[in-house]
Amino acid sequence: MADLALIQATNQMSLAQNKAPVIRGFFDEASFTVTYVVHDADSKGAAIIDSVFDFDPASGRTSFDSADKVIAYVTEHDLKIEWLLETHAHADHLSAAPYLQEKLGGKIAIGEHIVSVQQVFGKLFNAGTEFQRDGSDFDRLFSDGDTFQIGGIDVTVLHVPGHTPADIAYVVGDAAFVGDTMFMPDYGSARADFPGGDARQLYRSLRRILELPANTRLFMCHDYLPEGRNQYMWESTVAAQRKDNIHAHDGVSEDEFVKMRMARDETLDMPRLILPSVQVNMRAGHLPPPEENGMRYLKVPLNGV
Repeated sequence: MADLALIQATNQMSLAQNKAPVIRGFFDEASFTVTYVVHDADSKGAAIIDSVFDFDPASGRTSFDSADKVIAYVTEHDLKIEWLLETHAHADHLSAAPYLQEKLGGKIAIGEHIVSVQQVFGKLFNAGTEFQRDGSDFDRLFSDGDTFQIGGIDVTVLHVPGHTPADIAYVVGDAAFVGDTMFMPDYGSARADFPGGDARQLYRSLRRILELPANTRLFMCHDYLPEGRNQYMWESTVAAQRKDNIHAHDGVSEDEFVKMRMARDETLDMPRLILPSVQVNMRAGHLPPPEENGMRYLKVPLNGV
């Protein structure tokens, strides 16, 4: 894992250079997902994180309404898209990364452990030989501790497994995009019962994120309106999470967390879009290839998950 002292030093350097990113979130209520456009105010270099491709499972119809809103914002602000970043292979929405790449450019990237996800789900869905299972559908696979830039802002990659084996977080200046690993303090943490998930790993990943500087802004991939709140929210801080996260605040032990997480996961239904989402997202957002009749299909493995 990357040296946290190095991550913190990089974070503080970005702050000292006044390189905090400009961040705009787009909330898709149908999937409770937040897509982020993150840019450097000086260079206009930008990234799109965890984009949404609209899909109606009842009709099989797709649309780009959510992605087009992002495109309109990028165009209005004259941003240069350098990266289309995924925090993991989502199980609750389909990625619009290929469509955005066609319209705006940029490299599609994810963590290198996507390969293990591709192996598991490639077998489950009996994907054809055209599906390589080696991560080559993506333009870049990140390792823990890798660094790159969005415009002139330094970014550090953290491998934060537990929800899935491939989850990563992006530390961008004074902000971190944590994917599904962490939710708002009143909602807690991600489930850990998907293939390759692990509650103990998830606890350690949460604590790793919470070792970032206290004023680091944390941006969630989802919000679900827990009881007592009537407004969707997706931004917190390390300090707020350490104090108030209902699952992982300071003082919660690893064993306590694992016991809670495993019991809670047993009560949860599978996400509504898990089967179509994984088939598309393991391919970097590309749809399965058309069959002999020219139609594309998404499979439903009976009793398979």
